[in-house]
Amino acid sequence: MFNYLLNAWQVLYETTGSGLSYHKCSAILTGLKKQEDTVWMNEVDSIALQTSVRNLADGFDRFFKKQNGKPRFKSKKNPVQSYTTKFVNNNIRLEDHRLKLPKLGWVSISQSRKLEGRIINATISRTSSGKYFVAILCETDIEELPKTGSSVGVDVGIKDFAVLSDEEAFPNMKYYEKSQEKLKKEQQILSRRQRLALSKGIELSEAKNYQKQRIKVARIHETIENQRSDFLHKLSTKIVKNHDIIGMESLDIAQMLQNKELSKQIGDVSWAKFKEQIRYKADWYGKTLVEVEKSFPSSQLCHVCGHKNTQVKDLSVRQWTCPDCHTSHDRDVNASINIKKEALRIVASETAGTAGIA
Repeated sequence: MFNYLLNAWQVLYETTGSGLSYHKCSAILTGLKKQEDTVWMNEVDSIALQTSVRNLADGFDRFFKKQNGKPRFKSKKNPVQSYTTKFVNNNIRLEDHRLKLPKLGWVSISQSRKLEGRIINATISRTSSGKYFVAILCETDIEELPKTGSSVGVDVGIKDFAVLSDEEAFPNMKYYEKSQEKLKKEQQILSRRQRLALSKGIELSEAKNYQKQRIKVARIHETIENQRSDFLHKLSTKIVKNHDIIGMESLDIAQMLQNKELSKQIGDVSWAKFKEQIRYKADWYGKTLVEVEKSFPSSQLCHVCGHKNTQVKDLSVRQWTCPDCHTSHDRDVNASINIKKEALRIVASETAGTAGIA
C-alpha cells in the first residue's frame, strides 16, 4: 500500500507539480478495497493499511520541511519488517501470556514486563535475526521519584565509560570489541556464500545457506546491541534515581566520529543513546539534566583552585598535579567535578534569572 501510493504521488507530482494529501490517499485506499482484483486487502488489518498511508503523508511532510530525505520504496526482501495497528473497540488484549491482535487473533508471547495504562497502539516487527516482537504503546501516569538532594557530574570516556564526581567509575564494557573476532569469522563465511550464490545466478533471498549465515551474523549483532542496551538502561536509571541534578558535557558525536583512530571505540560506547536515556528519564521522574557546553575546559581546570592547565588537552595525560595548589588530579574525576560545579552554576543562574523576571 505504501509503495502503491508513493508511486501514485510521484507520478502526479511529475505531471502536475503537486502531490497527494493524506485525505486523497485515504480515498484511494477505500476505492481499492472495492475492486474485485484487490479483495485480498480485506484480509489485512485495515488500521495497519491506514497507518501506512499516514506514515507516507508524514514522510512527505517532513521532507518538505527539510527534516529528512524523500520517502523511498519499501522492499519485502528487507529482513526488518514491521506494521502498526491502533487500539479500537478492545481489539488488542493481553491475557495469560497471550496477545490478541486484529486479524491474527490470539498469539502466544513471552512477556517482558507488566502492561500498565491505556493501550494506544501495537507495533509488530520482525528483526533481521528472524525474531518477532510486539511493542505496545500505553498512556499512563508516571510518578516522580523522591528528591535526594544530591547532584552529580558525569564525564564519559573510552577508558572508563563514565566517571562520576563522587569518584565512582563504570568501566567500558567493549561489547563490540569482545565479539569482533567471532563476528569477523562469521562475516567472512557470509561473504563466501554470497559470492557462491551470485555466481550460480541465485537470488540472495532464495539462497538458503546464505540466509542461514545471514541470521547467524544478525544474531551476533543483536546480542551486542542487547548487552549494550541493558548496560545503558541500568546505569542511566541508577544515576537518575540517586541524583536530582545531573551535569553532562554537550558532545559533538558526529565530529568526534571523524577521528579514524577512535571512531570504532566511540561508536561502541553509545554516548548519545546514554545521554538521551538520562534526558527522558529525568523528565519522567522530576530530575534535571544540565548540559555543559563542549567548549567548557572540564579536564584542564583544577577543581580546587581553578588553575587552567592547557597540557591536559593531550588524551594520554591521565594524571596531573596543579602547579598552583599542588593538588594531584585524576583526569576523569577532576573533569566530572568541574562538570558538576558548572551544572550547579547554570541552574543557580537560571533560577536567579527566573526570580528576577517574577
